[in-house]
Amino acid sequence: MSVHTSELSAPRPSPAAPRRGAVRAGTALALLAGCNAMVLLDESMVQIALPGMSQGLGLTPVGLGWVINAYLLAFGGLLLLGGRMGDLLGRRKVFLTGVALFTVAAALRGAATSGDLLIALRAVQGVGSALATPSALALVLSMFGEETARKRAIALYLAVGAASTAGGLLLAGTLSSLSSWRWVLLLNVPLGLLILLLVPLVIDETRPSRGRFDLTGALVSTAGAVSLVFGLTRAAEHPWTDVTVAGPAAAGLALLLLFLVIERQAQQPIVVLRLFSDRNRTWAYVGTFAVQGALIGTGFFLVQFFQQFAGYSPLLSAVALTPVAAAMITMSGAAVWLERQLGPRKLLLAGALLLITSNVWLSRLTPDFGYWGSVLPALLLFGSGMAFCVVPSAILATSGLHSDEAGAASSVHNALQTVGASLGLAILVTVGTHAGRGAEQTLPAGASPEQAMGHVFVQSMSASFLAGAGFAAAAFLAALFIRPPGAAAARTSNS
Repeated sequence: MSVHTSELSAPRPSPAAPRRGAVRAGTALALLAGCNAMVLLDESMVQIALPGMSQGLGLTPVGLGWVINAYLLAFGGLLLLGGRMGDLLGRRKVFLTGVALFTVAAALRGAATSGDLLIALRAVQGVGSALATPSALALVLSMFGEETARKRAIALYLAVGAASTAGGLLLAGTLSSLSSWRWVLLLNVPLGLLILLLVPLVIDETRPSRGRFDLTGALVSTAGAVSLVFGLTRAAEHPWTDVTVAGPAAAGLALLLLFLVIERQAQQPIVVLRLFSDRNRTWAYVGTFAVQGALIGTGFFLVQFFQQFAGYSPLLSAVALTPVAAAMITMSGAAVWLERQLGPRKLLLAGALLLITSNVWLSRLTPDFGYWGSVLPALLLFGSGMAFCVVPSAILATSGLHSDEAGAASSVHNALQTVGASLGLAILVTVGTHAGRGAEQTLPAGASPEQAMGHVFVQSMSASFLAGAGFAAAAFLAALFIRPPGAAAARTSNS
């Protein structure tokens, strides 16, 4: 047998090389999951700080909604552009730029002197998240190409985010109880700095793709989402026939339709329309969008209810919400196993049913509630339903892709999550505001001002949770259209 000279001269790999490679990959996954944790941690911190913001900056319920929505709209509206930038410029570079922008805005908002400035800084954070998040998930997908390893990496990526939600709630509750809501908003600045420091050491830059930016599509889609949410938010304080309600809502719908036309004609669209040629991925996207309306209300309404009407401290209200994250963490691993056993369709149906049940349960909450019997079971169902919906949706949305489609697919998935949450919150706040006005007409005789406020808020919250159940029902219907495993292959063979 002949031996080539190159084989004799080639250095043998060190036995420790695979171990170093595994450690490097594990560290990289931890940092990328840490970015997801930072984003979700920020959401939980802001939720805990909402009552303090209301008192310190004089924000109304609609203003508090904009603290959430300014971030979600910038995040969701620019996610598609962020994913495309990662493909064209290099995912590590865009990821680090986004993390830096997010971290700087997080540091500045703690000193905000007005609600408008705080909302503006939240929008800047949304831009940072739009750059960092799609590149983070695309880097995970590119590092773990084998199917089983990829599913485990996605599950870990999501579980770390859920764990950060629990930790963020407790940290934010503790700090808010001991000092001020302003200090709460600075909590993830050190995490952002750590990611900026370590990522260049363990993650290599990806090879940029050749192409161009679809700026027109990005701007039209963002303007459409902002206009639609603005109109829906105005509906909380004005009639639907008001020009400031109907005008922006109609303009938003028109811009989103125009966006679809632009994408069909663009040479290099910001949304790769062939992603929607896969039936299961399309319905997973629809379910992802719908389920956000079933998720967004829990933190937004319960934190205010606990602190303002139930007498909970920020720390106690944070502890009261941690079962959601605990259930999410526990059930995320189970969801990966169940997805293999049952298929994503059945798991999504089960998750949607749990979200319907938990939202209806919370809609029956009264001022004299008992936490252990009235709230805790609903929160456990909520966290489990969240895991059963999020894990299979993410798997379906990112499966069966070419290597150059990972960034686009993850961008669409994340954009639908954030825009769905923003639209969902706008609708829930609007529904709740109108229900609260109706409750003012049915106040109990002789009710004190505190009792009257509690009655109005509870009725508002109840209507909002019922609307959340409606979103979960829409996700259930979307899951019905997902084909079970093997159905497509059987259909092909029969034809």
